[in-house]
Amino acid sequence: MTRPIDFEKLLLDSVDEALLSLGESARQSIYFYFEKEFNLSREEIPQRLEEFQCSIEKIFGIGSRYIEILIMKNLHRKISLPVQIEQSGQFEFVKYVDIVKCSYVPETCKKESL
Repeated sequence: MTRPIDFEKLLLDSVDEALLSLGESARQSIYFYFEKEFNLSREEIPQRLEEFQCSIEKIFGIGSRYIEILIMKNLHRKISLPVQIEQSGQFEFVKYVDIVKCSYVPETCKKESL
């Protein structure tokens, strides 16, 4: 079963909204910086999520957590599905996205890897 709205599009929309909270000019500058410094285009973010996370951390330092949380909140709101998350310590951004993807498109995930 494929979802009517592609998960990668929902993820990119969530990233866009989070970065837009910094302002349109800032969002455009950040995407430009991703391309120039990290060779990471906006469209590649879903496939290169760990690199995206590292890039955000290099740009914003500790403030990257705020952006990651905004992305997670946006994504959760967009999928409108319950997501089962274990409450064991601090949660990693990439792992959260993987869990949400498994909830939204179960056939794309391997349960033992999460």
